Amino acid sequence: MASATSGWKSREDYKKQRELEEARKAGTAAPETDEDGKEINPHIPQYIAQAPWYLNNSGPSLKHQRGHLPKPDYTKDWYQRGKKNSDAPIKFKKGACTNCGATTHVAKFCCERPRKTGAKWTNEDIQPDEVVQNLTLDYDGKRDRWNGYDPSCHMKVIEQFERVEEERRKKKTEYLDKAMTEPEIVHQRVPHGNGKDETTKHAGDSDSESDSDDNQEFKEDGSQSQVTKVDPKTRTTIRNLRIREDTAKYLRNLDLNSAYYDPKTRSMRENPNPCINPDEMVYAGDNHIRNTGDSKKFNNMQYYAWEAYEKGQDLHIQGAPSQAELLFEQFKVKKDAMKKKQKEQILSRYGGEEHLETVPKALLFSQSEAFVEYSRDGKPVKPLADRQSARSKYEEDVYINNHTSVWGSYWENGNWGFACCCQLVKNSYCTGKAGIEARRENSYLLNSFSGGPDREREREREREREREREREREREWERERESAGGSSVAELFTKSTKKKDRERDKDSEREKYKERERERDKERERDKGKEKDRFEMDERKRPYNSIAGDSYEITPEEMETYSAKKIHFEDPMRNFLKT
Repeated sequence: MASATSGWKSREDYKKQRELEEARKAGTAAPETDEDGKEINPHIPQYIAQAPWYLNNSGPSLKHQRGHLPKPDYTKDWYQRGKKNSDAPIKFKKGACTNCGATTHVAKFCCERPRKTGAKWTNEDIQPDEVVQNLTLDYDGKRDRWNGYDPSCHMKVIEQFERVEEERRKKKTEYLDKAMTEPEIVHQRVPHGNGKDETTKHAGDSDSESDSDDNQEFKEDGSQSQVTKVDPKTRTTIRNLRIREDTAKYLRNLDLNSAYYDPKTRSMRENPNPCINPDEMVYAGDNHIRNTGDSKKFNNMQYYAWEAYEKGQDLHIQGAPSQAELLFEQFKVKKDAMKKKQKEQILSRYGGEEHLETVPKALLFSQSEAFVEYSRDGKPVKPLADRQSARSKYEEDVYINNHTSVWGSYWENGNWGFACCCQLVKNSYCTGKAGIEARRENSYLLNSFSGGPDREREREREREREREREREREREWERERESAGGSSVAELFTKSTKKKDRERDKDSEREKYKERERERDKERERDKGKEKDRFEMDERKRPYNSIAGDSYEITPEEMETYSAKKIHFEDPMRNFLKT
């Protein structure tokens, strides 16, 4: 397989070659070797082991798969900048630089000072040729930023650092000597380079002050420079991160046409609810917050820094805030002094100073005709008419459907209603006193039909009324006996007998009515048993409208399930719910 034999082969030769290759793969025959004596793996495919025809290989080999080009000898050196040959030519050579006479460049690229008359014509002061190097650099050598760097240049940085350290030690020594001799400066406020005033500490706390002293930098002449120091021990927080308990800005008003909310900076500059009373407003936008506190002072200082920079003063409020604030304070003092001087000049020339004198504000607004009564603790006492009632988010004193009372003014059996007509339906029309009388007359029938706790209370009242009638009959019988006087016992007995007959007839009618009510109760109990059987049966076997009766009571678990699965059409995210 690895043999790159050329020419035509007979069938027998080709068969023998195939058998030899199979034996080499099986390990029964020795593998093929190249010209260097190295064994060739018999499992290498033919398109890899066979060399191209243009290489003219005489025998089997894998050299065509290896790198045949020699590796270049990369160097680690760098160009010798500015180095020239020691020998300089005596005469000017043709093709050399007409300015200096060197043969390695032309006058266009000459780095010497342009001469009034070049070396080509004077043949004097001919410069030697520069050393031209042809370095072979690898990929990393071409991109090494420190290649050719002279380590001796770093000594300048070390010397500057040592000078700063020496100056810092002197300042430290002077402070410790002064603290030992003058103890009153221990708690004195000493300004630092970062623009903040810090309290000086005792000499014994010098170790703890080493960190703060290291942050101060000095110039070469020993004077302290204005730098901005960032203390890594101080915790800093991002201004726009809100507390998790606060309401998000984009939830203040869900209207799409309201104030724009930028999610990247978490800012809402405009007022999301401009129609709300400002006294009741909780959030009025970021622009409202930016106009409070020291923001106006900072804006004025920023304008001053811009104007000072345009006029040529090197001032930057972010680079040196302490310097900017100090200069701004000085500017305000000078501005006030200039205004005062200008005012004095105008008054001295034109007069009229008496017209500028005004009454003090304490006397101007000290008297009024409004009567205010104060309590013993000094607080004003307001009458009840002036006191504002607590406001509610619901509408108050709204009468609907011809009602004379508001909804919720009447309560009966866990239901709200109208006190003017005792209606328990909110959208019903008012019926007035007639509706109340009709409701009282039919209350017994309604309660008996509904079969709730009202019916039990009505039965108890009926039994109480029956006992009261029995006691009344006994008292009436006693009065008749006392008032009979000359009447015979027979007449008295006849009257009492007729009255008892009438009472007996009423009792019989009442008993019949109670019997009918018992029958109705039994029927309802049987219906409840049937409905219970329907609930306990399989859902697939339950008939249609089997739980639509009046006696069906919804359990709290079913109500909770319904509330959880109910789609609220006012919810803006209802379209994303999986139904």
